[in-house]
Amino acid sequence: MNSSTTLRPPLGARLPPVVSERLAKKFSRNLKERAIEAVLFLAAFVSVVTTAGIVYILVKESVVFFAEVPLWLFLTDTQWTPLFDDAHFGIMVLLSGTITSSLVALCVAIPLGTTIAVYLSEFASPKAREIAKPILELLAGVPTIVYGYFALLFVTPLLQAIYPSLPGFNLLSAGIVMGIMIVPTVASISEDAMRAVPMSLREGSFAMGATRLQTAVNVVVPAAISGIAAAYILGVSRAVGETMILAVAAGMQPNLTFNPTEPAATITAYIVQVALGDLPHGSVGYQTIFAAGLTLMLLTLFFNLIGFWMRKRYREAY
Repeated sequence: MNSSTTLRPPLGARLPPVVSERLAKKFSRNLKERAIEAVLFLAAFVSVVTTAGIVYILVKESVVFFAEVPLWLFLTDTQWTPLFDDAHFGIMVLLSGTITSSLVALCVAIPLGTTIAVYLSEFASPKAREIAKPILELLAGVPTIVYGYFALLFVTPLLQAIYPSLPGFNLLSAGIVMGIMIVPTVASISEDAMRAVPMSLREGSFAMGATRLQTAVNVVVPAAISGIAAAYILGVSRAVGETMILAVAAGMQPNLTFNPTEPAATITAYIVQVALGDLPHGSVGYQTIFAAGLTLMLLTLFFNLIGFWMRKRYREAY
């Protein structure tokens, strides 16, 4: 009897269940992975459908508005009085207030947030970081209406002590407080980007004789510039879309001005004003909130595209 005959199992004998159990476990694992993939796909699909729905509503209602108001007049008129008998629909009036308040906020948030991020990433001890991070998260969780009253009742009187001619409602105090509000966003994302820089870059800088400050400024920050740029763009988007601080402290007066010491209205504040229900549904004045919302979305998209371009450029450079 040869060896092949001895290795062959007898007829009618049951094979060991090892192979079938292995296949069953593999099938079960694949089934679970497919289920997880399906759940993740549905989550992503919901976000895409929501975005598409928002765009559809804004475009649909804006088409109705632009059927009554020419697009050129909407972009070039220097007055915004859609609620008056002599109606004017110059969106530049609201854009000026939105851009001015956002610039003031960024002048506060970018240097302060970047400095905090450098300190937490490169200089703070673990204990100090554990104390500072929750405080930043607490600032990020304060309701914006509270920031609005803080700007109106504390920051504005403080600024009036320095500039007595400053009016009670102005873009300056609203922009400063808005910058304080977005500091946690800028600082947290920037710090995460800096801490993701490989330690070997820091060690190489130290080996060349650089100090901790020189290493942080000349090595870590340039290496993390893509993430820092993303933090700045996210801060811009947060500032552009802010509502309650500007509605409370900026005055909601539609003035075409880029002077932060004057009161002005922003796109979001106007949407809040009209959405209170003073205008009949379907009127031209009511349709202005959709045209203004579409303008705000395009402005935010513009900033996000700039951020994407900056991340791509600096990521390739470094």
